[in-house]
Amino acid sequence: MIYQNPILPGFNPDPSIFADGEDYYLATSSFEFFPGVPLYHSKNLINWELIGYVLDRESQLPLGECRASRGIYAPTIRKHGGVWYMITTNVTWQKERRANLIVHADDPAGPWSEPVYIDHEGIDPSLFFDDDGSCWYTGTDVKGPEQGIVLFRVDPMTGAILSDKKIISYGWSHYCPEAPHLYKINGWYYLIIAEGGTEYGHMAVVGRSHHIDGPYDWRKDNPLVSNRDTKPNPIKGIGHADIMQDANGNWWAVSLGFRTKHAQLHHLGRETFLTPITWNGGWPYAADGGEVSLQMDAPLPKPETIVPVNDDKVFDFTALDKLPLDFNFMRNPYPENYRLAGDGLHLTGTDVGISSMYGRPTWCGFRQTQADIHAEMTLGTDIAEGTMAGLTAFMMHSHHYEAGLCRQGGQLYAFLRKKLYDMETVKTFALPDAPTDVTVVIDADFNEYRFALKCGEKTITLGTGMTAGLCTEVTEHMTFTGLYLSAFAENGEAVVKKMEYHVVKGFADDAPRHTW
Repeated sequence: MIYQNPILPGFNPDPSIFADGEDYYLATSSFEFFPGVPLYHSKNLINWELIGYVLDRESQLPLGECRASRGIYAPTIRKHGGVWYMITTNVTWQKERRANLIVHADDPAGPWSEPVYIDHEGIDPSLFFDDDGSCWYTGTDVKGPEQGIVLFRVDPMTGAILSDKKIISYGWSHYCPEAPHLYKINGWYYLIIAEGGTEYGHMAVVGRSHHIDGPYDWRKDNPLVSNRDTKPNPIKGIGHADIMQDANGNWWAVSLGFRTKHAQLHHLGRETFLTPITWNGGWPYAADGGEVSLQMDAPLPKPETIVPVNDDKVFDFTALDKLPLDFNFMRNPYPENYRLAGDGLHLTGTDVGISSMYGRPTWCGFRQTQADIHAEMTLGTDIAEGTMAGLTAFMMHSHHYEAGLCRQGGQLYAFLRKKLYDMETVKTFALPDAPTDVTVVIDADFNEYRFALKCGEKTITLGTGMTAGLCTEVTEHMTFTGLYLSAFAENGEAVVKKMEYHVVKGFADDAPRHTW
């Protein structure tokens, strides 16, 4: 059956998957955004439902003064003995040695426990349960002449280290070995890791051993998956893979990657891709020589349950008593600054704006999943002097474009603000006869974001911002995240009545017309 990649579009990196009978669960990284570690469920590997977040309390996920693209790195989700475990790294707290943590739950939908911490400084941790019930940690080790993959026993309920630490491999290419996952299949221990860096040279490679602590022999014709040598393919950065066997006995790999166009820039973030796996000579092989494509053909589980994927969203805040799961916050939010009432979502902005490198701005948004989109926000015009509020296309504190309303000298204005690096411009338009509500509009594609304001029967064109300015490759931190469309308020209260998001065109609709 032909299916469309990515299976989780938009900012959904570092996927980890686990099959529980005919149910499939997938977790991804969340970095500086809260709540952390989104958890998805599917019956067919194509239609995924966001069922919650593993780290949904500040006690589990203290982000503090977390910088952009810090926070939660690379979760792994596993089940053993009827208990679910999730292990990850909150790199915000590496100096305090509270970085690697494990939580557990009886139900993947939660609630999840308070974390226990492991006295280890590496990243990309994973858990493996052997046949005798022993639990093993794999991850990176930051000490020594070069980075390697470390192995040691751990108590998943306490975080206690129960054995000596041992480097079991420096990888196949010895270049940025990370993201290890261990499996035991037909008497062999298989080690899948990422190498090449999480950019254009990314890949996942596989080795095996008869002993858990190695030595590991690498498949001679690695990598398992990679798009680094596939120039006509718009998907790049494929790597960081996790594999599983479905209820029909078929094998699959999920991996991260990103979609590029034109100058090989990407702004939607690293996404989750699906690749079928077969076995040959005791080794796993990905379809098409390991190249991941926008469309692939494989025997999906429960194909009769597959329905067309629709990313469109409509949020009527006047009819809601809590924010939908789609919404995230930048770092830990102040709950009192987000209040749902009968007239909409009340945002109380502070002097910490969305251009602040630190702090807790009043900002909540959802992932942009495709390049060609239309988004709207219905915003109340009753705002106080000095308040600024609206809808932002947001990559990080120093790369974002937004439009909305502000009041200065008693006059209401529409504005377009663009922030790139340490440069900021604000363009204003006086609204002397504004109605009670206005609608902020964003239309976007791979070339630009276009901003407008619907004010009664009048539409005001506010301006544009180049998509390239919001791309990972041009940010000063080489972001690990992706575009959010977010409501925000600064220096006062604003009321958001409604938000809408519609995909105008899917990425594959014009895939043959890419220019390289």
